[in-house]
Amino acid sequence: MGTSQDSKSYKVVTYGCQMNVHDSERLSGLLEDAGYVKADQDGEQPDLVVFNTCAVRENADNKLYGNLGRLAADKQQHKAMQIAVGGCLAQKDRDTIVKKAPWVDVVFGTHNIGHLPALLERARIEQQAQVEILESLETFPSTLPTRRESAYAAWVAISVGCNNTCTFCIVPALRGKEEDRRPGDVLSEIEALVGEGVIEVTLLGQNVNAYGSDLGDREAFSKLLRAAGQIEGLERIRFTSPHPRDFTDDVIAAMAETPNVMHQLHMPLQSGSDTVLKAMRRSYRQDRFLGIIRKVREAMPDAAISTDIIVGFPGETEEDFEQTMHVVREARFTNAFTFQYSKRPGTPAAEMEGQIPKAVVQERYERLVALQEEISWEENKKQVGRVLEILVAEGEGKKDDRTDRLSGRAPDNRLVHFTRPTEPVRPGDVVTVEITYAAPHHLLAEGPTLSVRRTRAGDAWEKRQAAPAAKPAGVLLGLPKIGAPAPLPLAPTGGCCDA
Repeated sequence: MGTSQDSKSYKVVTYGCQMNVHDSERLSGLLEDAGYVKADQDGEQPDLVVFNTCAVRENADNKLYGNLGRLAADKQQHKAMQIAVGGCLAQKDRDTIVKKAPWVDVVFGTHNIGHLPALLERARIEQQAQVEILESLETFPSTLPTRRESAYAAWVAISVGCNNTCTFCIVPALRGKEEDRRPGDVLSEIEALVGEGVIEVTLLGQNVNAYGSDLGDREAFSKLLRAAGQIEGLERIRFTSPHPRDFTDDVIAAMAETPNVMHQLHMPLQSGSDTVLKAMRRSYRQDRFLGIIRKVREAMPDAAISTDIIVGFPGETEEDFEQTMHVVREARFTNAFTFQYSKRPGTPAAEMEGQIPKAVVQERYERLVALQEEISWEENKKQVGRVLEILVAEGEGKKDDRTDRLSGRAPDNRLVHFTRPTEPVRPGDVVTVEITYAAPHHLLAEGPTLSVRRTRAGDAWEKRQAAPAAKPAGVLLGLPKIGAPAPLPLAPTGGCCDA
């Protein structure tokens, strides 16, 4: 166990949304600052395992306690091993975790991730579990050290918390009210990242375009987009996830007029029925949603728009579901993350009358997926013949080695597999290719690469590979798949931490 006499190894296991991924990068940075070394993936039993949990997914607690149970024997054998549980489920369950799994050393919440190294040391000295859950944010996560999983792309949190009260979502209760970072702090972080070689950033918030409500400036988000667009060397800016209520015309203008803000938008719909939206406490209606889509397409005809949809919310009738299908036909989403509603303990929707039988939900879900598959394929076929700049990615193409291809993302975030060029190409470099084939969820460029541009991001990736540090461990997002219906996909957080 461990890596040497002087250092301890660690592993962070992440479930849930992008905010959790961002927090896990901070946890890794904190641990490495404290002298820990990332565990190798090749079977090494780490000295420390940290679970960064999600309370949104159904059976999240079963998954956690199952994993903790499997580690109990390891800890019995290696007394010095430590286990820590953080994130939304820790914030929700608090002392319950230690009662059910007394071999856990530290339980910490969403507001105090910066305390983890000190809590671990206290648990080691006192030989007693440490449970610390704060009710409000003490230190903004982005001010903490970080170990990013990518050398060329980065998350930048601009806010935490959420002021919405969607009846299916427990996240606001666990993450708290929205708190915004100062624009200067956000821009300074982006500039520092660009200095390290990053060429793509994704601005992150649980309701990202509500940014400014805590600062008293309703146009703060569009101003931030424009200001980030002025940072030299930053090639791509994205953001997730916005809420239709706060998606204003100034944001559309900023997207259209700032060259390095990508024409890609993830806009959670959840339902096309006004009746269901009201029951969900979503503060927009079908006309408002479709109006936003029309305005985005008028300003950016090439925009790729994706969404989240929940099927089978309590009280949903066949007519309500048909309204959702109508919006899908009208909006023509590039893709959609579709979910079957399931109860979330602690949410108002879990106590509502009119819970829909599983068989009905499944049948509606399959019809929705079939419609969206058809639209996704039709929309992707429009890309055939286009010449696109692809940011080469790491780990995006599972079949790349067998097909002698590489993979990456187009400006609108479509996944593109392309023929491996004759010259060396690194993740973070940019290639120009012509699209020759479209499938519902990816594009192919089967001809020769038209050009290769080596970038600072590729240099940063190469430098990281040459470093002696262990290879980064994978992040388990637990996200739903686009495509053929799974038995029971789960509902998202609804514009808070959407996948």
